[in-house]
Amino acid sequence: MTTHTILGKDIHMPVRIRLARTFMATYVVPADAAQRAIDYSGLDILRLPGGRAVCTLVFVDYLDGDLGPYNEFGVSFMVHHHRATTTARFGDLRAMLTGGAGVFIHRLPVDGEFTLAAGRGIWGFPKELADFTVHRDGGSRRGVLHQGGKLVVNLAVRPGIALPSWRNTASSFDAYSHIDGVTRCTPWHMEPSGMRARAGGADLTLGDHAWAAELSSLGLPKRALMTSVVDHLAMTFQDAVPV
Repeated sequence: MTTHTILGKDIHMPVRIRLARTFMATYVVPADAAQRAIDYSGLDILRLPGGRAVCTLVFVDYLDGDLGPYNEFGVSFMVHHHRATTTARFGDLRAMLTGGAGVFIHRLPVDGEFTLAAGRGIWGFPKELADFTVHRDGGSRRGVLHQGGKLVVNLAVRPGIALPSWRNTASSFDAYSHIDGVTRCTPWHMEPSGMRARAGGADLTLGDHAWAAELSSLGLPKRALMTSVVDHLAMTFQDAVPV
């Protein structure tokens, strides 16, 4: 069993998140623009028909886990798995639908010093400190992110339809990250329950921060492809492997 020492505390692998809550909005964006945004990683965007790509904005409230409680916001893109060899027509779409793709974590601000150090030191996740305000009103969720006094995003997600229990099944993705010139791959296992989802359902406002300008260059804000809320989410993160 691997052990990492972070700020004087031993973290034993795998890292377990026993309870988190999350809400997210998924958008279809131009694939060429998305590729330019992540070129630094050396990875390839997963391309859907019509020259499109998948970008997800997500707020996560970590309530009980090995890294303690904290808030997190992520900007991620679906990418080719680094071991993928499929080049057939519609291979990218098939990979996304069957779990054969990866998730590249492009931005990952948090509001805790310990999770910042652990995220960067163990997995190479691009964690930076930021300020969070999260509201829950019935089934609706709203997250507001500022950094350096500047608004990044204000994202509201409206209630969706409760998904059947068979849709609340465990899933695994490889998560990709890149800092300090190194791209890493982390096996990531998720066990959600209490999921609600719908087509559309997001209200997004972008601020004056540089990250907001980057999202604007992808054509946001626009109508979301879909939104979802997960009231109970358990996760497991393995050690990262450079690729």
